[in-house]
Amino acid sequence: MEIKIENLNKSFDENRVLNSLNLNMKDIHCLGIIGPSGGGKTTLLRILSGLENAYSGDIHINGKKVPKDNIELSDYRKSIGVVFQGFNLFPHLNAAENVMLPLRVVHKFSLEKSSKISNEMLEKFSLNDHKFKKPHELSGGQQQRVAIARAMGIKPNFFIFDEPTSALDPNLTKEVQESIETLKKEKKDMILVTHDLDFVKEVADYVIYLYDGQVAEEGRVYEFFTNPKTEELKNFLKK
Repeated sequence: MEIKIENLNKSFDENRVLNSLNLNMKDIHCLGIIGPSGGGKTTLLRILSGLENAYSGDIHINGKKVPKDNIELSDYRKSIGVVFQGFNLFPHLNAAENVMLPLRVVHKFSLEKSSKISNEMLEKFSLNDHKFKKPHELSGGQQQRVAIARAMGIKPNFFIFDEPTSALDPNLTKEVQESIETLKKEKKDMILVTHDLDFVKEVADYVIYLYDGQVAEEGRVYEFFTNPKTEELKNFLKK
């Protein structure tokens, strides 16, 4: 995976959230994004996923420019598997139907093909016994795994994870982490925002530390955590 970001800026009213952010990285499968609350992590993730437009600046992912036109952005979003903190499952649909929905509605797959993919994805994430359960009948970990199965079903170019374990207790967190580690073993490309530093160390190849709307520090995961260079990152890792 290659990501190149040039002079990315984003403000909400008078609040500058991203401030001439730059990044240029190659040959990684999982980018971990960490930093304090308010540092710009979620905003950057929303722009990378096509859910938000930057005020200025350019982004290239795997050599292709992230579009700014709304029509082109709609097609771009179809190529990304996004997993949110809050699961975002449809409460009136069972697990199998939740996985099938984007395949049927967005990608226009047939009922037969959508059902086949749904069954494969649910089996892959050990959810076969839960395919006919609605979200309220599933644990938090199971719901998040359904969300991952749904994201994987569309065969995305890459995945984006926004704090995928923050709403879960430790036992359920492990379930979700194992699912994401499965994707890593399959060399799927991922961008991950999380407060769980131990998890970042396990799955990320490369890590960036966002502070005050900029990439304050970056590097390969081992060097990043064992030899922090800025005082901001040193203080953050002590917490």
